[in-house]
Order: sequence, then C-alpha cells, then structure tokens
Amino acid sequence: MTFQRARSEEQREIRRRAILDTAAAMLDEMPVAELSLNELSRRIGLAKSNVLRYFETREAVLLELLNRFLREWLAAITEELGDVDPSRSAEQRATRLSEVLSRSLADRPVLCDLFGAQGGVLEQNVSAEVIARHKRASLATLADATALVRGHVPELGEAAQAYCLQVLVLAGALSAYVPPPAGLLAAYRADPTLPVLHTSPEDTTLHDLLRGAVAMTTTGALPRP
Repeated sequence: MTFQRARSEEQREIRRRAILDTAAAMLDEMPVAELSLNELSRRIGLAKSNVLRYFETREAVLLELLNRFLREWLAAITEELGDVDPSRSAEQRATRLSEVLSRSLADRPVLCDLFGAQGGVLEQNVSAEVIARHKRASLATLADATALVRGHVPELGEAAQAYCLQVLVLAGALSAYVPPPAGLLAAYRADPTLPVLHTSPEDTTLHDLLRGAVAMTTTGALPRP
C-alpha cells in the first residue's frame, strides 16, 4: 500500500483510518506488546515520520483502537441483550447478562488485551491531550454500557457503573493467562497439584475463565434480599 501526500482533511482522515485498520489487522496476528511503529509503518507503506504526523506514538494508535473496539463491543451486546425477558426474575436476567458479557468479551481477545494494557502501558507514552480525548471517549462508552445494563437489570441500581467497569477489568486481567506459557504447562505436568484453579490448563479458554469470574461479579453486585 502506498500513499500520495494527503492535502485535504478528507485525505488525512482516509490516512488515519488506514493506519488504524492496519494496526487492527496486526493485532489479529500478535499481542499488543509486539506491535511496533516500525512494522506498522512498513505495512502501511509510510515512513515512520509520516505515521507520527497522525498519531504521536504507538500507544496513541492503540488507545484509539481500544475506543473503537469498545464501541463495537457495546453495539454487539446491545443487540444480544435484546432477547432478555423483563418478566423474568432478577436472577434469571442477571444470569443472561453474565452469559452475554463473558462470551462477547471472550470472542474479542484483542479488546481484552488492549484493555489490560491500558493503565500500565498505553497511557504511559502519550500527551495529556491524547489522554483526555481517550478518557472522554471511554467515559461515554461506559455511560452507555451502564445505561444498557441498568435497563435490563435495574436491580443493580447505582452499582451498575462499577459493575461494568469491573467486568472489563476482569477481561483485561484474565486475558493475560490464556494461553498459558509453555514453562507454566511444563510445571503443571511435573507437579499435578499446582493447577488448583483448573484441572486441564491446556484446554482452558478465556471464556472458561470469564464465565466464572463474571458470574461471581454479577451475583455480588445484585442487592441481597
């Protein structure tokens, strides 16, 4: 892919989208930690200095992708939760909510990886302006997710926002454990008493981990009789 010099605002926006789309495709092949500006520049067909005209750092690219993926995830769960029957009990509606959230996040490992890297990596090498723009977008998505969740399980009440955030934090944290590294699997095979959280670590998926963790979080967020 090659580009001529972008002269209009429309051309610059096309260039920005191309950079983001290329980075997104790279994340289907590699973890967040391995994506570099050098490789991104090579794949997009631009000099690194030209990429930096649109995004000040690698982390700025990834923060914008995180916001994009969060909005796509929100759109997907909005559609999936459309079948929640409001006449069901709070426990039944909460169970359905938990199932949709855990499965939809497990189907988006790149989103989970980005969210897990947000605080410790992605927000460490960007300007205050980029951080502010990212936070505004993130807070808007969180507000919409909170309204969606509260609409289907109003019993969550004021806890709905914290619940949504906790689910995303869980997804980001747990994604780091799947798949387990070869050294860990070797240790498990050498000492079968080590894998106390699951008996077959080779077969454990992100959905397996999220299903239990999100279910417990959902149960804990519901008000007690």
